[in-house]
Amino acid sequence: MRNIFSIFKRDVRNISTNWVAAVLIGGLIFLPSLYAWLNIYASSDPYGRTDKLPVAVVNEDKGADVQDKHIDTGAEIVSTLKKNPSMEWHFVSKKEAMDGVEYGDYYAVMVLPENLSEQLASVVSGNPKKAEIDYFVNEKLNSIAPKITEKGATVIVEKVSSQFVSTVNGVIFDLLNSLGLELQADLPDVQRFENYIFEAEKSLPEIYNLLNRGLGDATDAQSIIQEAQGKLPEAKQVTDNGLGQINRTVGYLNEAEQKLDEMSPKIKADLKKVTDISNQANDFLKQLQGIQLDFTELDNAKKTLDDRMTASIERVDGVKQDLIRLQELVQQLPKPNEKPSLGTDEEPDSELQPTPSLPSSNLSGKLNEAITKTDNLKKLLQEAQTNARSVNTVVTGKAEELDQAVDDLQKIAGNTSVELDAFMKEYVNTIEPTVKKEISTAKGTLGQAKGLLTEIQSTLPKVQTILGNSDKDLAEGKETIQKAVAEYPYVSEKVNQLADKIRSIQGETNINEIIQLLQNDPNAEKSFFEEPIQLKENRLYSIENYGTGMTPFYTVLSLWVGCLLLISLLSTDVHGEEFTTRQVYFGRLLTFGLIGLLQMLIVVSGDLLLLDVHIREPIWFVVFGVIISVVFMSIVYTLVSVFGDVGKAMAIVMLVLQIAGSGGTYPVVLLPDFFGIINPFLPFTYAIDVMREAVGGIVWERVAKDLSFLACCSIAFILFGAFLKERINKGTNKLLKKSKEAGIFH
Repeated sequence: MRNIFSIFKRDVRNISTNWVAAVLIGGLIFLPSLYAWLNIYASSDPYGRTDKLPVAVVNEDKGADVQDKHIDTGAEIVSTLKKNPSMEWHFVSKKEAMDGVEYGDYYAVMVLPENLSEQLASVVSGNPKKAEIDYFVNEKLNSIAPKITEKGATVIVEKVSSQFVSTVNGVIFDLLNSLGLELQADLPDVQRFENYIFEAEKSLPEIYNLLNRGLGDATDAQSIIQEAQGKLPEAKQVTDNGLGQINRTVGYLNEAEQKLDEMSPKIKADLKKVTDISNQANDFLKQLQGIQLDFTELDNAKKTLDDRMTASIERVDGVKQDLIRLQELVQQLPKPNEKPSLGTDEEPDSELQPTPSLPSSNLSGKLNEAITKTDNLKKLLQEAQTNARSVNTVVTGKAEELDQAVDDLQKIAGNTSVELDAFMKEYVNTIEPTVKKEISTAKGTLGQAKGLLTEIQSTLPKVQTILGNSDKDLAEGKETIQKAVAEYPYVSEKVNQLADKIRSIQGETNINEIIQLLQNDPNAEKSFFEEPIQLKENRLYSIENYGTGMTPFYTVLSLWVGCLLLISLLSTDVHGEEFTTRQVYFGRLLTFGLIGLLQMLIVVSGDLLLLDVHIREPIWFVVFGVIISVVFMSIVYTLVSVFGDVGKAMAIVMLVLQIAGSGGTYPVVLLPDFFGIINPFLPFTYAIDVMREAVGGIVWERVAKDLSFLACCSIAFILFGAFLKERINKGTNKLLKKSKEAGIFH
């Protein structure tokens, strides 16, 4: 033990008395701190100067019109970026931007395409398209810069998206708010609609029956219309025949009227002549009364009377014949309600027959009475003539009876005159006016019937058209009803489903609550969807800045680098005196350990006093630094002391593996599997972890685990050096001697 301390004391004395050695050792002590401080300082705020990072922006957006409102997203982005100091923005043309990024003047380029606003506005169309912003980056210039510029581009896109979503949602919630107000106003209608659905559900069977009845009625109506269409030709024939019959009847009436006009004067003249003859005969007979006549005079008188009677009889026969001809004309006219012949075997319906009111049977009866009266007059005249002719036979030789015969003849003549006067008056006052009136009435009635039939005949084409259209409409209506009947099962199912859905919604949802939700403040809803989730950050063991977070790594790294510097310049062996291998190992270990502690104190003091790092537990930071320095020195010193130059290489290899595999910069889970495997066996892993405990806040369970591993490592290497150095040095010395023969190793 004395020799161990003797080596240590001599090393300290030699360093302190030899200024060159002192300067070199001082440099070795100070150099690791520079390594740590410069890296920690550089890492203190790596994103604080991104405003010096040149990024080009090209705006080619032409804007777009949405519902009479012009939007220009590109201009809004440019305006926003000009106020954003996060990067050094350059607003240039596309050619200048692309040339700059290829040459290296710009780290990245963002191109806002000409259809940017149009693509965003497509959200109101039926085919929305996502907007695209072209991003170009020159990754050759730097490995970190592309990540920073990419983050900037992502933030811009997120900001534009957030504003766009906020705007769109604002419009949507304005519409929903209006919808809520309208829904509240229309709530009675909604409730009425629900009642309609329920009523429709109840009425579906009745509707189905109505549809079936309607289908049957349509079929029957179609049959009736088709039957009516078949009757139209008959109706046309009936009207044609009726018009022909009326025209013929009118012709008969005109002929009868003409005959009456022709015969009436003659009949009147004949009747007047007969009347005159009868009156003359009566006057003549009156003159004979009371006069003594001889038979010669009597014969003359009788002859005169006979001639007059014969003339009267002839006149009465003429009147009779005229009346018979007039009656024949009247009898040729169709009787009342007589159906005119159509010239076919079938008789059309009476409803289609024209039945004009023609001359009544009274006219024919009056004519018959008139004819009968002419017969009576003729008989009277014939009786008078016969009596007159028989006077000669009766009164021969009987003068007294002659007077009686004359008186009888006078009476017959008187009665005949009376009858003739009565018949004359009846003909003038009754028969002739009645015939004319009946003919005129018949002509008027036939005129009305003709007009009616003419109107019916002109209406038949319209009726035919209407029936055709009705037949067509009924066919279409029938087809529609058939479709409705065919679709009834589907409609019934859907109405029942809708009714069940309404009942289900009524049971689960209160429409008043929906209306209240729709009437929420649109601005509040817009603000919510602009940032629906706010990250409430709760920092455990918070680290003030990036430099503070990197302090454990760079501090631990500088301590290992300090060990490498020492073993690179200082010798691990003692020359000139006889000491055992083990004494040399422990003696120089103390020297190296002391210098390592000094390195550690300078590094840690600078971290605490010179740099803007915030150590939560500064005392423990120093204590942990002392432990780490001792552990690292024991490892590096043992490797070089035992293996010589090979040990130096081994220490450097360990440094390389620990920088990558310790998780000092990147989480080990993000590294390749190899580093994940070796991570639990690296001293750096535990050294950095224990220093982080001092920086952010101590969890003693982790500290105990970390320090236990470090202590085990240190003890293991010291025991390894103490017991195996001498044996391994024999082999390494031969290798060293052999390597010096090459002339390139010292």
